[in-house]
Amino acid sequence: MIQTIETMLHNFECGKLTRRQLVLSLATLAAGAQPVPKEKGCRAVSINHITVKVPDLHRTSNFYQEFFEMTLKQHSAKTHILRVGDCFFGIEQGDGEAARVDHYDFGIAGFDADDVRAKLRKLNLKFDSSNSKESFKFYDPDGFQVQVNASDYVGHVG
Repeated sequence: MIQTIETMLHNFECGKLTRRQLVLSLATLAAGAQPVPKEKGCRAVSINHITVKVPDLHRTSNFYQEFFEMTLKQHSAKTHILRVGDCFFGIEQGDGEAARVDHYDFGIAGFDADDVRAKLRKLNLKFDSSNSKESFKFYDPDGFQVQVNASDYVGHVG
C-alpha cells in the first residue's frame, strides 16, 4: 500500500494527477483497506478458585468451614465447594497421596474457549481433551495445571 501511495504522490507532483484525482484515489484506497484482525485477548480478571486434593475431604472441609467461616456452596461424595466472597475454594478427596494444590483457576474477560485453545496451540501447550465451551484445564510451561473460564463461573461437583 505504501508503494501505491508513493506512486500516486509522484504522479501528482509530476502533473499526471490532479489534486482531486489524488484525493479520490487515496480515499478509494483507504476505503478498501481491511484492518488487520486483532488477536482476541485472554485477560485474567479474577482468581476464580483454587482446588486442593487432600487425604480426608471431610476433615479439611470442616476445618475451612469453621476456621474461616466459609459456607458449603456445593458438594458431592468427592468434592466440596466452599464460598469465598464471589469466588470459591474447592476441596477434593485425594488419591492417597499427600495433600497438594490440584489447580488454580482464572476468570477470563469475554471468555471464548475456542480462542483460548487456539492461543495455547500456538504456544504448544497441552490442554484437556474436553470440548467444553464453559471451562477447561491446561498445563502452563512449568507444569502447573490451570483452569480457565468466564469470571462468573460457579464450579461443578462430580
